[in-house]
Amino acid sequence: MTTVVELEIPADRLGAAQTFDRVPTFECQIGGMIGDSPPLVWVSGPNRRRVRDALEADPSLTIIASLTGSNQHTETNDGLGEREQWLFRLEFGDELKLFEQIVAENAGAILTACGQNGTWSVKLLFHDRSALSECYALFEQYDYAVEVTRLTGIDDFESARTPLTQTQYETICTAYDLGYFDIPREITLKELAGELDVSHQALSERLRRCHAALVSAELTDGMQPTPIDL
Repeated sequence: MTTVVELEIPADRLGAAQTFDRVPTFECQIGGMIGDSPPLVWVSGPNRRRVRDALEADPSLTIIASLTGSNQHTETNDGLGEREQWLFRLEFGDELKLFEQIVAENAGAILTACGQNGTWSVKLLFHDRSALSECYALFEQYDYAVEVTRLTGIDDFESARTPLTQTQYETICTAYDLGYFDIPREITLKELAGELDVSHQALSERLRRCHAALVSAELTDGMQPTPIDL
């Protein structure tokens, strides 16, 4: 099933970390990532000169071209006004290039990539859940420190009623059926881990993610972060 996964990645693992440090209000959105060509990037900040100076000083970036002769305006995230944006073609360092390679080699596609407050928010599309799992494992191997904030199957997005992944859903159902949530408990965490054939630590972390996802969804009355269990 086609799956869209949304990730958050620290800028020091993907690129532009020094720019975010130098310009706290710096924001950017990659407008197109095609093959090996340096991407087009919309950037914003306090003013064009300060943003350009920060980009030029950032060792993870190289400015190939400044492509806007006049300013582009877009609505701010809080909806209270507009901010100026400028279009650059930027050459990113090896971290982003490796990230792109990992996604491409696992039959994935980068839909969007936005940077704000020292963090990249990236949306990826995969046609096969197993390919996503392999890609995620490589992200961990190369220490990208990714955090999955949402996982959605395109085919069932509209009808989805739970913020849990399939693994989380099956885990919490098994725990409930076997009496883990009863008072007193009918089964210990260690015994439940044995039933599910996972380690005690892995099960503890998985249940915490389940609880966090369910509480978040209940408090906001909507679907919220959906971590991957691998």
